[in-house]
Amino acid sequence: MSYQIKIDTSPIYELLGSFMAYVTKKWVHDMDLGHEWVDKVDARLQHEVRTELATAQDCPFSDYDALYAWALLRPESDEISDYITYLEHGPDQDMFELLVPHIPFLTFEESLRIRKVYAPLLKLWDRDYFRALEGELRVLAEEDAAEKRMLLSKMEPEALVEYATAGLVVPHMEDLDTVVLFPVVHNRPINSYCFYSRMLLIQYPVDIPEESEEEPPTLLLRLTRAVNDPQRLRILRYVAQGPKSLEEMRHDLSRLEDTLMSDMMILRVAGLLRIHIGRYHKEKFSIRPDGAADLQVFLESYIGL
Repeated sequence: MSYQIKIDTSPIYELLGSFMAYVTKKWVHDMDLGHEWVDKVDARLQHEVRTELATAQDCPFSDYDALYAWALLRPESDEISDYITYLEHGPDQDMFELLVPHIPFLTFEESLRIRKVYAPLLKLWDRDYFRALEGELRVLAEEDAAEKRMLLSKMEPEALVEYATAGLVVPHMEDLDTVVLFPVVHNRPINSYCFYSRMLLIQYPVDIPEESEEEPPTLLLRLTRAVNDPQRLRILRYVAQGPKSLEEMRHDLSRLEDTLMSDMMILRVAGLLRIHIGRYHKEKFSIRPDGAADLQVFLESYIGL
């Protein structure tokens, strides 16, 4: 029996995703918003606020596993203010015990630290940046989530995950019962995921409407960027043979890890790769035929053939 899929949507996820991207700068280079977005946010925030937010840069990245788990296991409310209050004033033992079944290595002391550090920072981020955007982003996420929910009864779980994420392949695993998908806008076109005990949480991107039909669509730009390099074309030719690990690619293609990882991310965000995921970062990559077909479709559509 395969895993079940749940589609969750909440502005809390968007708050966390945008905060994480801004503070850690992880993936910013490959996000559509890019470093220009970080510069705009820096110009918008007061110096004191930027200084406070920067205190989270040295915190373990695994802290976000706990923050997302509290968001997923939140009480009924989807309001950001309620989530932050929940982090600030929830009973310490209850908040810890809520996560232990999902994050067994989390300690009580770490649970307290994470809540103490991030609750005031998320409050600042919401007040000075996110709140002005929440309404528009909520509509985009809820519309996309409604579409995916309609497909729950029409597609097999593995096919729905791959469709929603444009490439993530989650096979049946003995220790996986539930896959939770949630849409975000800020982090597009990045997919990210986190394994918990018997559960997998996947963030998938929602593209915003194109501003002008005269401009090339964003997906076409991602695709043309991805295929305009001989090394990336060699990667695509190689993974078309079947799923390959990064170790196999480094060896067989004689590539350095840093440059290979950069090229792989460019191909991933263009939707040209299927990422076969497993626990403990055991990923393999293969060609995504739908992504290759998109290149012709979007190019012909844009130039009017």
